Amino acid sequence: MKPAGELYACLYAKEFPAQAVLRLRQELRERPVVVVEGEPPLQTVCSFNTKSRYLGIVRGMTRVELDTFPSLIVLPRSRTEEVSTHAVMLECAGAFSPRIEDRSEGSAFLCVIDIAGTEKLFGPPEVLARELLRRVQVLGVSASVAISRNFYAALSYVRGASSRIAFIAPGKEGDALAPLPLKVLDVSSEHAETFALWGIRTLGALAVLPEKELIARIGQEGRRLRQLARGEWSARSFLNQLF
Repeated sequence: MKPAGELYACLYAKEFPAQAVLRLRQELRERPVVVVEGEPPLQTVCSFNTKSRYLGIVRGMTRVELDTFPSLIVLPRSRTEEVSTHAVMLECAGAFSPRIEDRSEGSAFLCVIDIAGTEKLFGPPEVLARELLRRVQVLGVSASVAISRNFYAALSYVRGASSRIAFIAPGKEGDALAPLPLKVLDVSSEHAETFALWGIRTLGALAVLPEKELIARIGQEGRRLRQLARGEWSARSFLNQLF
């Protein structure tokens, strides 16, 4: 059981390199835009907005391939703007709680906010989530929020779900995570290949595997991944495993 006092809000903004360069360029937001990195002529796509995705743009496309899309706007990646946007996002999150863990990765901004005890200041979790997203939108960034009493359940859910705001009810973590793909977990390429051979593609399919047999085949990492998929993994789980 999770202690009643734990409550986390996970703030997630995907395609962060594209969002960072577009947030102060209002005139380009309604256009298909891609962000490239690398030295010419070997530049490749590292991020893009929704309108570009509708055109069929995928990460890793070359500049030559992009030239076949006449309406496309191509911008260079700006680490300076990413650092600046990252800083204001963390500052925004910090207005709701001083207890923040930055989990940003690859092309996504990701942080977990410990919001336990904030109800008197911001109201119920759903109200806090709406206000958090409103402030993030004012910054020019599109994001989503997942709230759970389990740190890792919020983290996994927000990576894979399409809803802008989600509240995972206590005891329902496994049900909420079940439809999500395995990629929302930090699965090694070796274990991902093994799961693919077994036909395991979702957290729900992983969650129902027998624990002892899973540990026998891929070790204690199998236990951790299974508990993550069930929304049961926590720092306490790790300590119990050690002692």
